[in-house]
Order: sequence, then structure tokens, then C-alpha cells
Amino acid sequence: MGDSYIILKTTALRNGSFRHDLHYWLGRDSSQDEAGTAAILTVELDAALGGRAVQYREVQGNETEKLLSYFRPCIMPQPGGVATGFNHVEVNEQEHVTRLYVCRGKHVVHVKEVPFARSTLNHDDIFILDTKSKIFQFNGSNSCIQERAKALEVVQYIKDTFHEGKCEIAAVEDGRLMADAEAGEFWATFGGFAPLPRKTSSEETGGDMDAVVKLLCFNQGTLEPIGFESLVHELLEPNKCYLLDCGAEMYVWMGRGTSLQQRKGASEAAEKMLFDGSRTKSHVMKVIEGYETIMFKSKFSEWPATPDLKLSSEDGRGKVAALLKSQGLDVKGLMKSAPVKEESESYIDCTGHLQVWRVNGNKKTLLSSTEQSKIYTGDCYIFQYTYTGEDKEECLIGTWFGKKSIEEERASAISQASKMVQAAKFQATMARLYEGKEPIQFFVMFQSLQVFKGGLSSGYKSFIAESGLDDDSYSEAGLALFRIQGSGSENMQAIQVDAVASSLNSSYCYILHDGNSVYTWIGNNTTSVDHDLVERQLDAIKSELPSRSQKEGRETDKFWELLGGKSKYSNKKIEREQESDPHLFSCILSKDGNLKVKEIHHFTQDDLVAEDVFVLDCHSYLFVWFGQEVDAKVKTQAMDIGEKFIASDFLMKNLSRETTIFTVSEGSEPQFFTRFFTSWDAAKSLMHGSSYQRRLAILKGGARPLIDKPKRRTPAVSGRALAQDKSQRSRSMSTSPECHRIRGRSPAFAALTSTFEKPSTRNLSTPPPAIKKLFPKSTGPETSKQTAISELTSSLEGPLRSSIPKHLRDKAIQEDTGGEDEAEDDEGRTIHPYERVTTTSADPAPDIDITKREIYLSISEFRDKFGMSRAAFYRLPKWKQNKLKTALQLF
Repeated sequence: MGDSYIILKTTALRNGSFRHDLHYWLGRDSSQDEAGTAAILTVELDAALGGRAVQYREVQGNETEKLLSYFRPCIMPQPGGVATGFNHVEVNEQEHVTRLYVCRGKHVVHVKEVPFARSTLNHDDIFILDTKSKIFQFNGSNSCIQERAKALEVVQYIKDTFHEGKCEIAAVEDGRLMADAEAGEFWATFGGFAPLPRKTSSEETGGDMDAVVKLLCFNQGTLEPIGFESLVHELLEPNKCYLLDCGAEMYVWMGRGTSLQQRKGASEAAEKMLFDGSRTKSHVMKVIEGYETIMFKSKFSEWPATPDLKLSSEDGRGKVAALLKSQGLDVKGLMKSAPVKEESESYIDCTGHLQVWRVNGNKKTLLSSTEQSKIYTGDCYIFQYTYTGEDKEECLIGTWFGKKSIEEERASAISQASKMVQAAKFQATMARLYEGKEPIQFFVMFQSLQVFKGGLSSGYKSFIAESGLDDDSYSEAGLALFRIQGSGSENMQAIQVDAVASSLNSSYCYILHDGNSVYTWIGNNTTSVDHDLVERQLDAIKSELPSRSQKEGRETDKFWELLGGKSKYSNKKIEREQESDPHLFSCILSKDGNLKVKEIHHFTQDDLVAEDVFVLDCHSYLFVWFGQEVDAKVKTQAMDIGEKFIASDFLMKNLSRETTIFTVSEGSEPQFFTRFFTSWDAAKSLMHGSSYQRRLAILKGGARPLIDKPKRRTPAVSGRALAQDKSQRSRSMSTSPECHRIRGRSPAFAALTSTFEKPSTRNLSTPPPAIKKLFPKSTGPETSKQTAISELTSSLEGPLRSSIPKHLRDKAIQEDTGGEDEAEDDEGRTIHPYERVTTTSADPAPDIDITKREIYLSISEFRDKFGMSRAAFYRLPKWKQNKLKTALQLF
């Protein structure tokens, strides 16, 4: 309490730079001279770090929530000071002193020691009474659940720190009087019960803080007031320092053109002003031009959008490291640069089961598995994706709005998707997506996706008819140009664009078709991955026709003719909004519809309390999380809360109204949400009761009372949404012919395994008996498939093997080895020499199927040309078959 301290918090940001927060903390008994010295030293340290840190003046008992978030659960300053300051107060550690503390705060806790007297207690606050053998928490009748839960963290801290974990805990509710044994014991320490006084309104206010906002300029040691009608950014000059006095808080703004001496002088003047005005408890924040905080910017009527400044801090870190090392401190790691965060992974299983509905007016139409990957920019869609999570079956229900979809069908999609989530008792994550703003999870669900122009919904058709617009919906026989994008076979898209040369981009590959003419265009900046993707998408769009490859710069006249002639086009990759450093906010939706927002600094999982709603803002998308104790009506408003948060733009980053929104309920958090927390314990959400009841149970019992749960829970979604196809929990385990055949599994092979599976009860993430993993990702498709088949046939012995029909066993094995026997011969085949079946043959063979020229080759010639057996060739994906055939002039 007799000392002053400087705290430096450095955070590595995703863009590779650092953010510095400097706090100087003034103990209750520190002198004005010490406070001034701390302020000056903070300015010097900031200068050594490159002059970009935000500086905070902290006073004991009135610390900012940001500082308190570093020292969870609380700060409890000790009496005395170091030898160079006040005389150190000797405390008799053998004798425990009974102390009374008051705790305030829902997210971080302000703890203050108060006089141990009955008159100190009131109905509004929470008090902790620390006696030698027992710690009491007294909950005022007007205190909230969240504050009570946070105060219990302080109780735990006192127990562990001052009692070595060996003392009893008691919770006393205001109003229970002597009827409760623990309440009687509590009141006995105060000499008996008596009515509690009202809390005085002036307590902890520190005077009138609702002062008129003033702007003052520092000029040669004096403060000159600046008159203004509206507080605008243009009032601040880069070669001067200013003080913005807002009453409860003050800001010192330092222009980038100011000298170190100017900044020191401004800090000294601000300290002197506080002490002279008896406002020692006011918060003071010092900001550098270009690194202003959101709170500072919000004080102005307008603030121009400026790009984030990124200055090199190598020299600054070197100076600070040298300073600390000279004092014998460990500086390991201080000189390391912050790692640049790469594009995020999907954090979602790509082998789940997908269902897609097209919205038609107020109804929805389920699409078949072959059609669900083909969506139109004029339509709205609802999707449901169930997949295996870390410890349970997860479900994601969402909407996708095409760029040209109509508002009526968008509203219908949201309404219908919300009903599906409500039917699932809010255990499913809900998503609202717009075309062009999709997160990676959306693309991974589909794996291969084609987005066409136009639309098929009744609403879209009616709209263009009423508006007199031409229907440009995609036609397989017409002219169409597709941009191919993605990162691999589990994330690839073909996006139809205007069929003109200006739509091309050197960083992408394209597919162009017009009737029976098919071209692929390879940009000069593309990679082998892009070339692979265009072949795969060609198989999805025009697999039955041969294509002509066009290298950028060597196109044919016919290619340009289809595009209407040459024109300029871009060579830069289309930038998608990247996720930024996450920010967590507590959100309260008032009765008048306004959203009250408060940022939670240095957040952890424990900040997500069961009674509240939170928003996790990652810029490119945001999550609305609600606890189990939140009112059901508020849960249904989660998407609205997300939209209001976007509209408020609290971080002043011009969030797009089309930003992706996820709604997440406590206990059903997907991994792509939990990854933003340093650690995550899924078991915490399995506890009963309010946040206060849960923490009290842990504190008093020493163990977490969990709900009995199986190793893997049943799917989160039930009811009509899943009743249509309960057997299709996973695309990789489905026996339905409508389901995608991924990882090389045929319907017969799936039917074979299904004879000893019970989809309604079996854990779908667990492979069939005696097979550890059917198709391990660590091996190639050929090896893994053959291994699985041999393991399967060798493991089906006894009653299990005999219970499976022979024709099913034979068909499964035959289909999964390509449908042909390795011991085939040419008897009965029509054979032609290779030279007569090529596309460039001078003497072509008559009456052949030009789409299957390879079938007319003899066994030996087939092996010689393709380097593999016919059976091995037909096990390849269609796009790869076509690629090999094209190279041999057979396609």
C-alpha cells in the first residue's frame, strides 16, 4: 500500500505485431512525488518500446477492469512498503486477524478491506468475513448471482493463500437470520443480528464525476482550454499534447510529432491537476496518435477510419531487454518476434452427414445428395450438418443467402432454421451466412460446391417476372464461366461468374463451356493444387465431355470469341476477410431493444457465466453464446443480438452487415468456438444450477458434481429434422444410395458392414467390430481400401460370417476392387490397336464409344499405355481417369 508499481502487459497479435499496455499503480499510502515519478518512468518505458503503448493510471481500490483481469481473482494489497519507501509494517503471522472485505463486480472483482463492524454491512453488496477457522460469504439480498459467483473465487483465493487450504467455507444469505446455523454463527461474530443500514449513495463515488467534457491543450507547462461546439478529431494537432477531461476518466492524447520532454510534461501536469482537484481516484489513460483506444475514440462525435499503424519494435524491445537484464532479470523470449497467424483450420469433421433444403416462399424443399452441392445465387438455403465432435455428436444448422436472393425468403429461412434449433432444445449451433462471406466450415461441409447464377425458388422466379428482368439461371447447354477456388479436395468451389474476359484472374483456374465445347483456363499465378482442383471440378460440371486446356497467354481465338473478345483482368487473388484477435463482450438486451455492451479483458472460459449472453467478435465472424440459465425468450433472440452488435460496431471496424453470425448454447460449444480460449473444460457445462450454485458446490465439496454422462452422448438434434433419415448420421457410414460415396466405399460394401451395425444405438464414431479403422488417412486410398477389405473378410468368422449372404460378400469385395477381376482376358471383347482409337487417329476404328476409347485396348496394351491394370484404372476418381486419358489422346 505504501509503494507504486509499473505493470507492462505485452500481447502478440495475429498480424505479427505487439500491443503494449502500461499501467502504473499507486498504493493508498504512496506520496505525490512517487506518483509523479511513476508517471514519468512509464512515459520513458513507452518511448523505449516505440511510443505506441496505452498508459493507464491505476489507484488502489479503483483499478481498471483491464488491470484486474491480469491478477485474477483479485488484488489484495498488503500494508507497508519497501525499505526505500515507507517503514515496513511488521505483521505477526502467528496470530490471525479477523478481516471483513467487500466485493463488487460481475466480471472482475474489486476487493476492499472495510471496518469489521455490523454497520458496514448492507443489502446491496457481498461481504467476505475471514476468521481463523472459517470464511463466511454474506450475500446481500439485492446482489446478483454473477457477483456472488465471482466473490466465491475470492473466498477460494483467501482459503488457499492465508489458510493453506485448511478451513471451512460458509455461505450466508441476507434475511435468513438465526434460523440457519451458519447464519447464526456469522451474526454472532458481530455480537448478534440487527437491521442493516441502507447503502449511502455517495459511497465510493469520489465526488461528482458527471462533469462537462473539457478539452485542454498543454502549452509550455500550462493547460489552455479549447472551445468547441462538437468534439471532432480535427481539434487534435499532431505536434501537441491534449487532456480530455470526462469527469470519471481523463485522457492524455500525445501527437506523434511531440517530443519525449513534451510527453513527460503532459504527464506531470495531469498528475498535479488530479492532486490539486482532489480527484486522486480518477482513471487516467494516455494514448499516442494512431493507437487510440476504442473508449477514447467514442468520446468524439466522429472519428475517421484510419489503417492500423505497424511500427517495428525490434529496437524498442532491445532497449527494454538491456535495461531489465542490467537489473538481473530474465529477459528470455522478449526479443522474439510475434508469430504471424496463418489462415485458420476448419476445426470441424469433414465426414459428417449433410442435408440441404431450398427455401420456396414459406416452405422448404429437401434436395437430393446429388443436387445439394449445386446452389444458386438467387436462392436461400437451410442446411443441417451432423458430425462427430470431441466428446459428442455435434449439429450445425444454418442459412445461406445468395447475393440476389429476396428479403422475404431470407426472413423465411431464418424463421424455419430457428424452429429447427428450438426443436433441438438449443443444443445445435446456428449459423447465418451470406454468399461471399462464408467461413471455412461451410465449404468443408460440402467439400465440393458449385454456385450457379440465377435461381430456382418460387420467390426468385416471381421477383424477376414482376421486375421484368431476364432470367440468367445456369443452363448446362448454354455459355458459362466458372472460377475455381479452394485449398484441397475437402474444400473446393466452382463459382459461376460473368462470361466475359474481365472476369478472369491470373491467380485462379477457370472452366468455360458452351454446348459441347469445354475449356479450362490456367492462370500464370496458379499452383499445382489449383490445377488439381480444376480437374476435380471439371468432373462435377462436365465429366462426359473432353476439355481443351488454355494456358494464360497462349489462348486460342475460339476461347476469346466465346468471352466476347479480350480485355484487361486482375492478377491479384481475391482477398477474404481474415479473422482478427478475438474480443469477448457481455451483452444485455434492454426492454426498449437497445444493446448494452461491455468488453471482458483477458478472457477465459470462466467468464462465460450461465445467466448471461456474450458475443465473441473475431471480425470476419462472431459468436453469440448464451448460458443454460438464460431465459428461453432471450435465447430465441440470440441472432437478433448478433445483428444489433454488428450495427453498433463497438470496435469501430466497420463490420459488414453480412458478417457471419453463429449462435452457441452452453454445453454445445463446437471446437471452432472453443479454440479461441486458452483452455476449455467441457465438463463444466454438465453441472446443474446457477453459476453461483456450481461454484459453491465445488468450493464446499472439493469436487465437481457432474451429470452422469456416457463416453459419447447421443446426437444433439432429434425430432422431425432428423427423422427423415436416422440411418444417415454420417456420410462415411451411410447405407443410403442418396448419400455421398466418400473415401472409396461402394453401396454394397456399406450394406455389408451395416448387417452388423445398428445405427440407432451404435456409437457412429466407432468402427465396426474387429476393424480398428476402415480407411486410415495416413495411407493411400489403394492401400487403405485393400487393407480394410482383407481385415474385413478375415474377421468375419463363425456365426457372423455365415449370417451375411454370399452374394453380398462377393459383390462388396468385387465393387471395392474396381468391379473387375485381375485375372481378366480379352475373350469376347472388341479389340482395336491403340493408334485407331485415339482422338487424332488418321484411320479411326468404326462404331466405337468415343467417351470410353480405352475399353477397346487389349490387356497388354492397356497396361503398357496406362502403367496399371484396367481394374486399378477404374478405381481412380473420374477426373483422374479423364486426365490420364487426355494425356494419351483417348479423351
